[in-house]
Amino acid sequence: MNNEITIKIDGKAIKTKPGLNLVDVATEHEIFIPSLCYYKHIDPPLGTCRVCVCKINGNAMPACTRKTYDGMEVELNSEELLDTRKAIVEMMFAEGNHFCPACEKSGDCDMQHMGYEMGISHTRFPHLFKDRLIDFTPKRMLIEHNRCVKCRRCVEEVFSDSGERVFSFCNRGNETIVGIDYEQEATLSEEQAFAAMHLCPTGAILVKGKSFAHPFGDRRFDKTSAHKSEKSTSAAAPLPKDMSPKTKKIIATTSLAGCFGCHMSLLDVDLALLDIIKVVDFNKSPLTDIKEFTEQCDVGLIEGGCCNAENIEVLREFRKKCKLLVSVGECAIWGGVPAMRNTVPLEECLEEAYLNSMTTEPGENTVPYHEDLPKILDKVYPCHELVKIDHHIPGCPPTANHIWKAVSNLLWGDEFSVLYSEFKYD
Repeated sequence: MNNEITIKIDGKAIKTKPGLNLVDVATEHEIFIPSLCYYKHIDPPLGTCRVCVCKINGNAMPACTRKTYDGMEVELNSEELLDTRKAIVEMMFAEGNHFCPACEKSGDCDMQHMGYEMGISHTRFPHLFKDRLIDFTPKRMLIEHNRCVKCRRCVEEVFSDSGERVFSFCNRGNETIVGIDYEQEATLSEEQAFAAMHLCPTGAILVKGKSFAHPFGDRRFDKTSAHKSEKSTSAAAPLPKDMSPKTKKIIATTSLAGCFGCHMSLLDVDLALLDIIKVVDFNKSPLTDIKEFTEQCDVGLIEGGCCNAENIEVLREFRKKCKLLVSVGECAIWGGVPAMRNTVPLEECLEEAYLNSMTTEPGENTVPYHEDLPKILDKVYPCHELVKIDHHIPGCPPTANHIWKAVSNLLWGDEFSVLYSEFKYD
């Protein structure tokens, strides 16, 4: 008996069978539907993350919970749906403390991967920086509640040999957290603990003393996009050989609350810098040691967030003096590693740094104060929360190629493809 049916995804007719999961059918036909909670063998599907939201016969719903039927029409990549899915992932980043450059699962993280696939360079929502506990009590694992997206995978999949759940949801609503049964966790083998760590789509479940020991370039999501047309095996694409003839432009750069790594990356173009300086003049910049603006600049590149009053003053000056302002790197875009202090009150930070710390000068445990010292802010702020930012280049640091492709596009309208392997958060 022929039970073949026809469904449509964004107008494309697909022959399949009834009763199959829509995400699986799409994947088989090389159509990418993002998800953070879907696991093929969990039935019924969890449907918790809503990252796979689409419209089925005109109604918005998660694709992972829908079975195929004849005449099903799926709208997947409309402008509205793309923005909705992007906003959902952005909210997850903003709600948790996801410090990708310092996370053990960076490069193997499903949520990070979704950000790459959706082209998320920054979040439209302010980061909450809640101070959540890290649970070190379990025998073999630790639970990093800052990274948990409450997908429910661990609750439904991790059991002890006696058949008892190891994880469970505790509390309700916005206060929900994943709890762990310490007695049941202690009975897990090392292999079972590792399986739980890999099951988690973020770095919320970690095995003590172990890590995802893969070098850059060999991690799961370093090189290959889920979009079949965007595969890349190259770590970087070369900049064009010929940078001329072009109208000469003026660039300014600065480093605020950051490590200067983005400026170092900027110089990694090596000998191509000789071609770049033929078409670009650097004005106020650490690269030229010019301290004051001498003219209006076409593009300003900002590295680092704002942690003190001087940072804000410099940022506002760049906004006035630059036609286009670009946040470069994670610190400028959302605070980055310096923003790890945002979960702790400023008073406690100062006490820990100056009053409770060791010193080589006996009796010098004092918080420094002088009218010439910039006033420290209550937290580290991303640049776009203080001034208008026109463009964001993520990375810690972004590669030289990524930076110069973006700058060349802004200055002269040059068209470059930023490779999947270049668009990273770490």
